[in-house]
Amino acid sequence: MISIVGVTKSYGSIKALGGLTLEIPSGQIFGYLGPNGAGKTTTVKILSGMIPPDSGTARIAGFDITRHALEVKKRIGVVPESGALYESLTPAEYWEFAGRLYHLDQQTISRRGQEFAELFGLKDRIAERMNGFSKGMKQRVVIASALLHNPDVVFLDEPLNGLDANAVLIVKELIRSLAKKGKTVFYCSHILEVVEKLCDRVVILDSGVVAADGSVASLKRMTRRTSLEAVFSKLTQDPEAKDAARVLAEKLAGEKQKP
Repeated sequence: MISIVGVTKSYGSIKALGGLTLEIPSGQIFGYLGPNGAGKTTTVKILSGMIPPDSGTARIAGFDITRHALEVKKRIGVVPESGALYESLTPAEYWEFAGRLYHLDQQTISRRGQEFAELFGLKDRIAERMNGFSKGMKQRVVIASALLHNPDVVFLDEPLNGLDANAVLIVKELIRSLAKKGKTVFYCSHILEVVEKLCDRVVILDSGVVAADGSVASLKRMTRRTSLEAVFSKLTQDPEAKDAARVLAEKLAGEKQKP
């Protein structure tokens, strides 16, 4: 469903991606991890057509992301890391706006909007302006708008930001259900516990290149670690930074003990 071959991207002298190559099949919940600046968001922006790669190729559902950009956009839904809304609109109006961009008819937009409103507990607020909504409520609207057109591929960049515990459970179950129906879920997150429980496969990116690729179980075996957090730390953390953090903690503890 997603094919990436030799994709590179630089911002001036900073190399964000250094020849990324990945194949991701239909129905897979794909976890994409890495420290800040590793290239995760750059990857999502390239695959969703927001920015072009410097070199290499990528296809979604067989369509080249550059030469067939509109065909790609028809088949993807995106929840960005910082989802922005037209807050003067209501959820119903915003979903209608998003649905019209995907050429959905009014009946489909209204029906799916009502279904998402019920799922996310927004049924009684679907006609309210969103400028008074909490961050979590706005995030629910963003997630619903990304799924409104029933895409084949869903890009989720920190989708649980701002959500309460109940909403998190709903989104996790929704992701599993989408994968069971053959959708591909491209999941970026720093919440490693969720990734460990949710994702079929995990790729750890470091400085724009793949540091590890496999199931959580296989990554644990490879690194001889017992948790994904420990795997991530071993593959991406600078040993000198870890030592510096330990020294600082000991120093602060010593200062606290002084009279």
